[in-house]
Amino acid sequence: MPISLEKAWDFFSSPKNLKEITPDKLGFVIHTELPDQMYPGLFIQYTVKPILGFPMTWVTEITHIRDKEYFVDEQRLGPYQIWHHQHFFKEIEGGVEMTDIIDYRAPFGILGKVANALFIRSQLEEIFKYREDKMIELFGEFKKPILNSV
Repeated sequence: MPISLEKAWDFFSSPKNLKEITPDKLGFVIHTELPDQMYPGLFIQYTVKPILGFPMTWVTEITHIRDKEYFVDEQRLGPYQIWHHQHFFKEIEGGVEMTDIIDYRAPFGILGKVANALFIRSQLEEIFKYREDKMIELFGEFKKPILNSV
């Protein structure tokens, strides 16, 4: 993103911005009174409607933070057997590189593996594509220089 590390960190470390980067079709509603900035141990409770509009409670905890470098959220209650989401920020020439790493496991054993293959993985890819598009809308597209060796 063509913004400063400070601006990127301020936006993403504020849990109040989570709804803005979540697709409306998920019916995302936050039920926790949110602070301006997250902190380790912060629990966030929300409702999502990921499957056929049925509401599900999801509770995540912010487990690790290193200022302007990374933070981690982990599911404590929700639709996944495992959800561990790492957010990394790195200052680069002309802006900030942000990397998300999500380790997850669908519930229900083999049925969860089938559901993952049929729709869960593609739904997650769609959500993160939405977030990518939203970042471009909010902050602009980062254009890498074209290098021609002559």
